[in-house]
Amino acid sequence: MEVRQRKIIHVDMDAFFASVEQRDNPSLKGKPVVVGGSHDRGVIAAASYEARKFGVYSAMPSKTASRLCPDLIFVPHRFDVYKSVSREIREIFHSYTDLVEPLSLDEAFLDVTTNKADLKSATLIAHRIRKEIFDKTHLTASAGVSVNKFLAKVASDVNKPDGITLIAPHQIDDFIAQLPIKKFFGIGKVTAEKMSGYGIQCGADLQKYTRPELVRMFGKVGAYYFSICRGVDKRPVRSMRNPKSVSAETTFNVDLTERTHMIEHLKKLSSEVARRLQKQELKGRTITLKFRDADFTTFNRNKTIDEYVSNENTIGEIVVELLRGCDLEKPIRLLGVGVAKLNLPEVNEFGQLTLDF
Repeated sequence: MEVRQRKIIHVDMDAFFASVEQRDNPSLKGKPVVVGGSHDRGVIAAASYEARKFGVYSAMPSKTASRLCPDLIFVPHRFDVYKSVSREIREIFHSYTDLVEPLSLDEAFLDVTTNKADLKSATLIAHRIRKEIFDKTHLTASAGVSVNKFLAKVASDVNKPDGITLIAPHQIDDFIAQLPIKKFFGIGKVTAEKMSGYGIQCGADLQKYTRPELVRMFGKVGAYYFSICRGVDKRPVRSMRNPKSVSAETTFNVDLTERTHMIEHLKKLSSEVARRLQKQELKGRTITLKFRDADFTTFNRNKTIDEYVSNENTIGEIVVELLRGCDLEKPIRLLGVGVAKLNLPEVNEFGQLTLDF
């Protein structure tokens, strides 16, 4: 089976906590604002971009921040508000894909290799997500788009705030070669300083070392450094939310008119759905056929069976049966296969199992 090029987006809200405070209190706009702490004590949880111009950053002691910026405005945190806004943003993410991996309240990875909008361009999806976030929350987000998590994460930081960066496959080698080590996601300040002692200042310097050499220098994580400096990161995007269904669909360049051709495609889609189910160790009872005709009208037909299944033969037989029961008056431009009513435990917002008692 052909291996598809992954399309990964990393979305990072811009100065999230501080931006929420400036949004909700217009008198704070354009001013150096920090969330948490006070002039005398505590640690800063977040800093606005106006504060960052003075060298003020999150996790900095409040006294240090006050010394750097005497006009700094301290506001108390409102985590309930931040969590509420974060839920709104994640709903936007999930409208495009169920493969969403939150890193915190204000950032997440999205795998949009296949997506609910049926869009081939990950960059277009990132643009749409950023616009929807702004329209709904009046907050800005930055995004990075590339072929894996490491590159997408690094890319999202390139044009902050309110920017988007694509690292296309043909750009990877040049991008990494010139990337300063301190910009590498996964290489902290201490490790960067240690690398500097070896003369490693950028990706091209890191690429000069073999895997065994890097492991000897930095331990097991050296193998990770060897991979990322070559643009290799095979880590999957792991969703924190259980999917309600597993599906696959395809849009045709030329509309289909012959049922025999439709059946061929449905069998391929059934095989793909079965592969995804088995990869996640899932099974389901409701099999769905989706089709869209030449007029862009979308139809769904489904059948629920008594047993949980995940094999391509059973899924394929049922969707073909559903197709044969349809009166297709117009050519078909899209076909899809889905499996729902999955054998999943109920999971609450924080990922804990909800058990019967």
